[in-house]
Order: sequence, then structure tokens, then C-alpha cells
Amino acid sequence: MKCPPTLNSEVERLQALSDHGLHREKVLPSLDPVVRIAARMFDMPVAAVNMIGDDHVFFVASTGLKAGIDMSRDVSFCAHAIAQTEVMVVPDALLDERFHDNPLVTVSGVRFYAGVPLFSPEGHPMGALCVIDARPHSDFTTDDQERLRELACMASDRLELHRIETLSESTRPSFDDYASSSASPVVWFDDQRRIIAINAVAAAMHGYHPSECTGQLLEFLLSELEHVRIRQGLECAVKIGSLEGLDIPAEVRGLRKDGSEFLVGFSLFRWRHKGQLRFEAVLKDLTLQRREEADLRRLANIDTLTGLANRACFYRKIQETLLTPAPAAVLMVDLDNFKDLNDTLGPVIADAVLQNVAQLLAKLVGQELHQAHLSEGPMAARLGADEFALLFPGVASSEAADLLAQQVINCIQQTTTVHGQELHLSACCGVAVAPLHAHEALELVGNADLALHEAKRNGRARSFIFVQALRMQAVARHLYGMELHRAVDQGELVLFYQPQVNLRDGSLTGAEALLRWHHPQRGLLAPAAFLPALEGGPLAPKVGAWVLDEARSQAAFWRRNGAPTLRMGVNLFSAQFRVGDLVSEVTGALVRHGLPPSALELELTENIVLDHDDVVPDALRRLRELGVGLAFDDFGTGYASLSVLTSYPITRIKIDRAFVQGMLTSKREASVVRAILEMARSSDLEAIAEGVETEAQLESLRREHCKEGQGYLFAKPLSVADFELAYGLGIKRVVTVR
Repeated sequence: MKCPPTLNSEVERLQALSDHGLHREKVLPSLDPVVRIAARMFDMPVAAVNMIGDDHVFFVASTGLKAGIDMSRDVSFCAHAIAQTEVMVVPDALLDERFHDNPLVTVSGVRFYAGVPLFSPEGHPMGALCVIDARPHSDFTTDDQERLRELACMASDRLELHRIETLSESTRPSFDDYASSSASPVVWFDDQRRIIAINAVAAAMHGYHPSECTGQLLEFLLSELEHVRIRQGLECAVKIGSLEGLDIPAEVRGLRKDGSEFLVGFSLFRWRHKGQLRFEAVLKDLTLQRREEADLRRLANIDTLTGLANRACFYRKIQETLLTPAPAAVLMVDLDNFKDLNDTLGPVIADAVLQNVAQLLAKLVGQELHQAHLSEGPMAARLGADEFALLFPGVASSEAADLLAQQVINCIQQTTTVHGQELHLSACCGVAVAPLHAHEALELVGNADLALHEAKRNGRARSFIFVQALRMQAVARHLYGMELHRAVDQGELVLFYQPQVNLRDGSLTGAEALLRWHHPQRGLLAPAAFLPALEGGPLAPKVGAWVLDEARSQAAFWRRNGAPTLRMGVNLFSAQFRVGDLVSEVTGALVRHGLPPSALELELTENIVLDHDDVVPDALRRLRELGVGLAFDDFGTGYASLSVLTSYPITRIKIDRAFVQGMLTSKREASVVRAILEMARSSDLEAIAEGVETEAQLESLRREHCKEGQGYLFAKPLSVADFELAYGLGIKRVVTVR
């Protein structure tokens, strides 16, 4: 057995361990996720963060380790690993002259080892992150080594945070110097929960002068409902001398002097003063934040232009009605020649017309504008553009529904003056009734929409009741989707890329891969022409896998040829969660193209979240553990947006283009953008604004501290060649899907 080498900087190295507060009795729960990810990522039974002492080793985090192994430095594999800067890989310890007779091999059964050293900020090796197996491995690739290095960087960051916390315990300033004039509410208390010091902001937040609080128990500032759990948590912290691993609430109910309660953010820290444990609570009044979140939830149900229910709220109300179960009629309403009105008179008048129609429809159904989520009876909604919809619960016959449609048409058909313009409005209406025509929301609305198209085909101010023949005609129209099979086989699908830029300096931060179709007869087709047929067909998983692979190949090339930090965004198809193993596909392609997981960002839409709630969370959690970014597209436009932040490991939210383009003319749109950005910051998420088209929008986003954006102001989606020309990158042949 070959003993590990002695390091020249041994004294400094051991001092670094001491500075980090690391010793054989110390474990760091903050490193547990790192070792768990390592074990899963490499499919190894054992992963650990091992610190190397003077004559012994000790684990500060581990998974899969058995008790009773030799902890002396002389036999430690990690003691060898810290003597080098690269990843140390031992494919088969029995065949390695350094380890073949090592007790860890002959007694404990170690056959495979891969470890990467962990360094102090001064560059002294303190220990190693390692993965271990009782089976030999000859398949631990250079890409695997790079992934292990990335995990080691994560571990080093967490070790550094622990070092800073340890250092702060010995260098903490006095309360007067530290917090007395701070704008943040701060309370210091001792190990008996007795308040030692409180600044004016914290005292005033509770309605007191600081002198009234000093000497009181911490519970003096809290609702009685909080007393037991706070007392138990702090007693446990005093017992173990640490806050690590304890379930300390992030929010508590505060108590004001007048007896009123309010929600308080609660961040807790600890240190030692003359051997005695001390605590610091940094507080935050969450009343305003909760009010803003409630406003955002309300806005998530409402179309911001008209005050009617939005599409998501409308669908939800239909589904709730049909689950009762109860009959219901859905009327789809579309203004006649609205596009011409918008093109000739401009968006200001067009928006005023939409608002006027919304008021008429709301009055017709007895609905208060901006209160869609509280509606119990009939509901009016704006689904988009000039498309409105109405729900009439309790209407079971086509005849009754058609009478309602005539009322709607008559209500809208009028001459009105908007901003000095005399306008003659009219609308068409499509009708579908449940359970006669459908049994669930999507089908009911779809059938009413088919009836609407038929009504519009017949002229102005017409209504039409759904018949099954309309569905058959729609199927026939969509048979052209069969052409997609040829498109895939003949390599007609290609990727375009839209740059994502830093809004401060315009530098390239990423690109979003967007699918296009080079149709032999119709030319270059935008996604709207074929994505609906593709998403709902059998080709979606195959095309989705190709898009992932091609986009990552392109990203790898560009990162090696001029854009070393470029992030590639890829939109997922819903079907990719149903067919195959998306996580394995992503992992395999990252390895194949030599990309770190952080170079990939997968974009999710609301339909993915809603359609596959049983399978999506697990897949996304595994992808996030790999280090892959997860972006939620069109944030704020659907009712799933808020729940996504708490239910899914999202890393970025994409502000929908409608909010960005409306933020300069609508205070409500601007408030949505502001609220989304604040929500992102408070949730430690990144944000990117879509649809940036003007310098004024750019400046407004900068003022709101939005860091990234994409849109026509910077560039339309570009071919590979045009993208490379625009950003000075290498040249690469475009590969098409076959």
C-alpha cells in the first residue's frame, strides 16, 4: 500500500480547515444535496465530502456509507486526491499499485473511486468530493469528470458560506454599529429567548419603543399561536449549539401592541459571545407583499385590457360547472372585421372598442368587471384579440342557447362613437351546449368555436349552433398534418435562433431555439402554421428529441467558437413527458455534446403543467438536480403561473410579450411586469422579458431592474448562418431532422 504524499502547505491547509470550523464532529447539512445529486448522477452507491485532517479523515456529508470503515489518513483515497488539481479516477483499485492492498479495498470492498479536491479561497486543498462503488468502472468519461468538477464547485460555494458564518461568529460588531440605524428590523436575544437589543424599525413595526421590548421574551412580539413552535425550535438550537438542520419557520404571525396580528418574514442567525449562544432575528412585514400577491392572483384571472375573465379563468369555470354536473351553454363571440378596424384606426381605438364590448357583455350577464374569479352565475370572458366567450350555466337546449346568442348579437350590433370615430359594430356567435354537444370544457369550447367559424363564413351578425358535421370538416382540414411525416423524413424541419441579451450592455447571454418548416411549396412556415398539428400528433416526441439534440449540438459549437457562456433555451412538447425518458435523453445529449447542464434551459408552457401534473414534477425535479435550467414561458397569462413557482423547481420566468408591449400605455400592465419581477427576485429566480420591440420598452425594463430580454428590438429569429454573422461566431452546416 502506498501512503498519500505529504503536502508542502500542510500547516496552511490545516489552518484553512480550522478557519472553516471543520472537524471530525462536524457535519454540514447544506452539503447533503450535493452528495445525493452526485450519487444519482453517476449511479453510484456512495458519495461523500471528505475532509483530510492531520492524521485522520472525516466526512462532513455522505450518502450510502457503512459504519466501521478505516478513517486514518494513511489509507484514504481522498488524501491522494488532494495532492493533485485534476479529478483522480481509480477504475479498479485491485489493479492499482497504490491501493490493491489497501484495507479499504481488501476489507471494505472499494473497487472504484473518483474524487475531485476542494480548495479554500487561498487555494489550499481541504478535502474532496468523491463517488465510490464496490464494482470497477471503466466508463467514467471525461464528461463525467467535468460534471463531478461542477458539483465540486457547488460544494466549495457551500463550504465558503459556512466559513463566512464561522468567521462572523468571531468578528460580529456591536448592535449599535451593526443594526441600530438599519432600515431592516433586527432583534437580538439570548439563549433564554430574552431580548437583548431591538432597533427602532423592529420596535415600531410592532407598535413599541425599543425600551418597551428590551428584557422581554421573544414571544412578546409574536402571536400566541407561534409561542410553542418558536420556543421548541430555539430550545433545540441551544441544545445542539446550531441552527443547521432545524425547521425554523420562514414566516411567523407577529403581534402588535394594539393586539392585531400580521405576517412577518423571519430569518434567524446565531453566534457565540463569550461562550454564550446569541441569536439574531431579521424581520420583514409581509403585509404589503401578500397584498401584491393577492392582486397578482386576481390579475391572473382577469383580462387586463377589458376587466373580463381571461381564458384560463373561463375554462376553469366551465369545468367546475360541468363537474357539478349541470347543463351549460357556451357562446363564442367574434367581432366582424375587427382586424380592418385595428389596421385602419389603430390600436388605441381598437382597444377602446374591446373595452366597450366588454362592458356590454358584462352588463348582459350581470357580471362586475375585474371580479371574474368571484362570478357564481353567467360569465363573460375575453379569450384573446377580439374573441369573447360567454358561459350560461343551466341552459340545456340549443333553442334556448340560440335565443341568448341573438341577444348577444343585438347587444353588440349598434352604432357607437369612440374617440370621435363613429363605428358600426357587429359580431358573430357560435353556440355549443353541454351535455348535448360535449361533456368537458375543452371540447365544449372547441365545438362552440367551430360553430363560430361557420357563422362568420355565412356573413356578418350571424349565429350558428354546433353540429357534428363541423367536427368532421375540421378533421378533414387537419389532414394536411400528414405532410409533417414527409417533412420529418425529408429533413424539412430546421431550427432558427432568437438571441437573448443582457439589457444593460446588449451582450449575448443565450438563444432560444425555434422550429421552422421549409415547405417545398409554401416556403418557410412559422410555428403557428404547423405546431398545433405537430403537438397533437405522434411525431412530437421524435421531433422534440431532435430539437433537443440539434440545439445542444449548436450550443456546444457556439460555446467553443466565440460564445463560451451561451445558454440555449429549448421549448418542450407536452408529449415528451409521456413517451420515453426525457431525463435520460437530456443527460445523454449533454454528455454526447460535452455540455455542462447549466448551458441548457428547458422552457415549459402552461399546457404541459396542467396536462401531466402526475408525471411532470418528478421529471423536472430530476432535471433540476442535474443542473439544467427550467423556464416558465408566458408567465402571468394563465392561472397555473403562481402555483408553478411553489410546485415546480423553476429557475427562470419569461414575462409574456403582451405585458411588455402594454407596460408603457397601461398602468395595470406595468404593475404586472413590476410584480412579476419582484416575485422573481423574492423567489431567487431569474427573469427575462419577451417581445421587447422598442427602445422605450427597453428603458422601462432597465428601470425595473430586468436583467435580460429578447425581441425584435435585438433580432428576429435567425438562421444559423445569420446568427453566426450577427454575433461573430463560427460557421456550422445546418443539420435537418430526418
